[in-house]
Formats: sequence, C-alpha cells, structure tokens
Amino acid sequence: MSARGWVAGVAGAVIVAWSGFLIHNLADLPGQSLLSPESLFPTLVWIGCLALWLIPATRLAGAWSMLAWAGLNAVGGALSVLPLPFLPFEPAQTVEHYGFHLLYFATQLPLIVLLVAWIRSRGRIAGAPGVRPPSVRVPPP
Repeated sequence: MSARGWVAGVAGAVIVAWSGFLIHNLADLPGQSLLSPESLFPTLVWIGCLALWLIPATRLAGAWSMLAWAGLNAVGGALSVLPLPFLPFEPAQTVEHYGFHLLYFATQLPLIVLLVAWIRSRGRIAGAPGVRPPSVRVPPP
C-alpha cells in the first residue's frame, strides 16, 4: 500500500474507532455530551494520536500511541461489561447496554488491524516474518 493509502486508511479507521467510543458514551451513559469530561478528554487523546500519525517524522510514535489507545479502548469496552465488584452498574446491565459495548469494541478492531499491519510492514515488530535485526548479516550464497 502507498504512503497515502496508509495515511488515509488509518485516519478513516481512527474516525470509526472514535465514533464507536462517542456513540457508546452519548447513547448509553446518562447526561453525556461531546464536552463532558468522559468524552472530551479521550477525544483529545484521539486527536493527539492522529496528529502524531499525520506528521511523517512522528508517524511511528503515532502508530504505537494509537495502537495502545485503541487496544485500551477495546479491552475496556469488553471487560467493563463483566460483573466485577469494583465496576459501577450505571447504566443497568441490559442487552442494549451490552450491544453498545459490542459496538464500542468492534469499532476499535479495524484500527488495530491496520496499525499492526503498518508496523509489521516497516519491520518494527521483533520477529516479524521476513524481518532481520540490523546486526544480522547474511553471507552471500
């Protein structure tokens, strides 16, 4: 994929991931708006990560920060529906509530998949197929 294709694909996936988060907050949590701290501060994190991604010199840092943030959102979206004693049960744990969490979780996946593919294509994950550490020299045949 070309550099433009990666940039556009990841930017689109960020919009999808952020939308899943925002839909969950606005539809499922009482009294939320885009300016509520529970929505605004994570939105600022998304914007910061995307800004890092859009600048070529900081693209790798942006990729890793978005991967960590999307992973945290996916894990949080999945785990927060479990009946753990330290989690609040507001709103009520209904099928509708679980549906919003499923949406929240699912919208993180395209971004995670794209970022892992981009990082692997750059040889930044140790042990990626076809990637040799820089110190390894292969003798000519």
